Amino acid sequence: MVALDVLVVAAALTTIRTDLGASAEELEWTVNSYALSFAMLLMTAAAIGDRLGRRRTYAAGLALFTAASIACALATTLPFLIAARAVQGIGAAMVMPLAMGLLGAAFPPERRGQAIGVFSGLTGLAVLGGPLIGGAVTEGLSWQWIFWINVPIGVVAIGLVLAKIPESTGPARRLDLIGAVLISLAVLGLVWGTVRGESAGWSSAEVLGAFVVGVVMLLAFALWERRSDHAMVPLMYFRNRTFTAANSAGFFLSAALFSAVFFLSQYMQAVLGSAPFKAGLQLLPWTATLFVVGPIAGRLVDRIGERPLVVIGMALQAAGMFWLSRGADQYYELIPALVITGCGISLAMPAAQSAAMSALPREAVGIASGIYSMNRQLGGAAGVAVLGSVFTAAGGYTGHGFARALAGGGVLSLLGALSGLVIAARRRTGAGPIVAKAVEPVG
Repeated sequence: MVALDVLVVAAALTTIRTDLGASAEELEWTVNSYALSFAMLLMTAAAIGDRLGRRRTYAAGLALFTAASIACALATTLPFLIAARAVQGIGAAMVMPLAMGLLGAAFPPERRGQAIGVFSGLTGLAVLGGPLIGGAVTEGLSWQWIFWINVPIGVVAIGLVLAKIPESTGPARRLDLIGAVLISLAVLGLVWGTVRGESAGWSSAEVLGAFVVGVVMLLAFALWERRSDHAMVPLMYFRNRTFTAANSAGFFLSAALFSAVFFLSQYMQAVLGSAPFKAGLQLLPWTATLFVVGPIAGRLVDRIGERPLVVIGMALQAAGMFWLSRGADQYYELIPALVITGCGISLAMPAAQSAAMSALPREAVGIASGIYSMNRQLGGAAGVAVLGSVFTAAGGYTGHGFARALAGGGVLSLLGALSGLVIAARRRTGAGPIVAKAVEPVG
């Protein structure tokens, strides 16, 4: 539900513009407000969950997300819809990292990869299914129903979470309020500059100022964490090469994935002449591989380790995106490239998540999931923004925009593969399960 709402609104933007009388720039904020609040509060939500209880915080996030979905559906003006989307993002920030945190706490290391594989397959399916479901609901009902469908799901999920999931917490320490404020402001500045780069201009005072604020707040956060006796994120975590490399791979993976979904759905409509729902259906060769291969990849993680799956998966994704960048006269010519790209992301996604979660001690699984989730959101925003500028510079819809943007996704995927090479290999210990070769801080 949370991953779906990242892109589900994209297919309904034209209808929302007509109903609410919005400009193109105003419409951007129905997407950006969600992404901003989601990204900037991920770390804080993970820390709160570790302190107050992951299940309790997760259920509260579901409740807030569901209530905000009702507000979105009832919106009669664009400012109200944008505000409701921002609240949705807050709820999403409480849900996504705690979902991984609860999984990490519930499964031992030798079974965690399979569990995260299922989680990754469903999450990836939701991201890719956003344009399809959004197009189907908008054409068949109305744009309000892309938010109404969250309500019964949320209500049922809250009950099941409270009834079936055991509570877990992180290390017993005081909440680092100053660290929470600093990292939230850092992410806000970086994401604001990224999402506004294309429309406001990368060299504009607004964008440069946002990046400066983001970098300064990030440095202040690092300095504070070094001095604090109850740090939200002990900086020694980043001396662990597997943890840092897995987060880097996750950043580039999400940058390539989100931008590819964004541009391919438009390519199907603008170049191949498909309606929104049909364009979503045409992505099924890609979507289906996530659902099928993701759980299999999770089991492979438990057997052979994360590094080969991240490297091979990101390399396959790069090959598929370079193939897609060549374009086609007929849709069927794109199907092999879509399948290759889908297999690549299906292998890499659960492996990168598992590497990030397994690199740190079990009691740190909550904050590890928060850091990884934040990197994914930053990657997604950066990918769409940067490749959006590439798209425009290459002539947009009437030039070589789609080709250059998709090729850029291939480059991002290769950078993810290079990051994967740094992940520590695994070895077997006797007849037992495989374990990470190096889980202690390196450096």
